[in-house]
Amino acid sequence: MASLTLSVTEDMKNELKSFLWVNWSEIAREETIKKLIFENYIKTGSLSDEEWTFCDKIDWHPVDELPLKEEFKKEMEKRKKEKPIKIKSVEDIFK
Repeated sequence: MASLTLSVTEDMKNELKSFLWVNWSEIAREETIKKLIFENYIKTGSLSDEEWTFCDKIDWHPVDELPLKEEFKKEMEKRKKEKPIKIKSVEDIFK
């Protein structure tokens, strides 16, 4: 397996040392894989079986990284201005 060295400031190095239980290599590896999957998803619009397996394992999907659509933002703003519905019990939700 290849090795990669990252340069960080001395302050950051000291901060990272305070989290002894964190496997920083695993975090860097996972984030790199996420970036690669995201780039592939943007290009192709789909995921391979291996990519799906990885995404399921970490409970993440590339679509999570996409910006919200304008029509969705407008709909949410509209709903924020609406008067809330008062309910007395959970059963009232399903009436």
